[in-house]
Amino acid sequence: MGLATTTVQAVNGLTARWADASEGGTAFSAAGVWPLLAHLADGARGVARAQLEEALGLPAGQAMAAARELLAAMDAMRGLETGLGLWTRRTLELRKEWEAGLPADAHGVLTGDPAADRQALDVWTAKRTGGLIDRMPVTLTEDTQMVLASALTMRTQWLSPFHEVELATAYEPWATRPWLGLRRSGTVLDRVGVAQTPGGYVTELKVLGNNALDVHLLLGEEGMSPGQVLGAGVGLLADRDAVLPGPRLPFGNAGPGLRVEKVRCTRPGPPSLEVTTAAYDVNASHDLLQLHRLFGLTAVRDISRGHFPGISDFPLAIGSAEQNVRAKFGALGFEAAAVTAFGAVGAGIPDLRYVTTRISAAFDRPFGFLALHRHTRLVLTAGWVTDPSPPPELDWDDELDWDDER
Repeated sequence: MGLATTTVQAVNGLTARWADASEGGTAFSAAGVWPLLAHLADGARGVARAQLEEALGLPAGQAMAAARELLAAMDAMRGLETGLGLWTRRTLELRKEWEAGLPADAHGVLTGDPAADRQALDVWTAKRTGGLIDRMPVTLTEDTQMVLASALTMRTQWLSPFHEVELATAYEPWATRPWLGLRRSGTVLDRVGVAQTPGGYVTELKVLGNNALDVHLLLGEEGMSPGQVLGAGVGLLADRDAVLPGPRLPFGNAGPGLRVEKVRCTRPGPPSLEVTTAAYDVNASHDLLQLHRLFGLTAVRDISRGHFPGISDFPLAIGSAEQNVRAKFGALGFEAAAVTAFGAVGAGIPDLRYVTTRISAAFDRPFGFLALHRHTRLVLTAGWVTDPSPPPELDWDDELDWDDER
């Protein structure tokens, strides 16, 4: 792929910091923000450049090249589509060196008519995300001189599908009404594991996609914050904490939502991993300027002066910075999209004669997820599930049989 480890670590580091600043059910994509920050950092000077550099986790002088490398690597990943767009007023003259760092077909024009420009930007958004997101998250005014945006869409189908069930849970906020649950059974025990992290024990389940795009579900001890759980998941990708895999788990309650036990069965067979989780469809919108310190945007909010002489001689400041995200986890697969934009302004009685081992993993209370590329371990989308999907109108007893994941 040609994606440097330092870039992956920088993007995943921003993911962990963003998770730590998040509250409640949410989804977000640091991979969607990072290339935009890199392009802004390349054109920024002074305090603005230093703040963006700190948020990036890389020197600003390396940022533009790293962003191009990141976008090219993501474009080469099966199941992942990305896009970078720049729109400017006709009167805004860009520095050729900065503009040359953008994709050849990225540059469009702002007419100065907010309604017409809004329609054009929304069409670009819907096309780039396959309709998952239909509105570009940018505030347009007559003073808007430039819009810099990215789109990221990922889709994968599970190697081993789930079947839909009604979610059974003792977690009281979820137990008051029916929710859509997902269940599957397999024999690959090392898909699940438990790690002892600085914030507590975390159960990790790897749900593999057919195109090397996977989703890791993360359940922490009760009382752990979303930031602690998701940060632990990012740490596991970097091998900062050891994971005790399924085949080595002790009998009994082996971790959050995880139990290992001997069970009787009708015929001899290998140990099994039975997974139950909540289906989810999370929509989230983020005003990045509310977290300006996290994203290195503190100085560039000041519209009394320009901050990007490396982009244009015209004084530019950031008037808006927003992201819209949608993430859907269902029986057959996962899909997610993120659009980020910066606006610059100025059952019987069986014969149970055999015994086998069964690992049961239940994600039946709020949990985190990381959607990532398996080989580079780049996190593309992350989130925290507090509201599962409601059940569709179906017969819950009409369950499907799926082959185990091999």
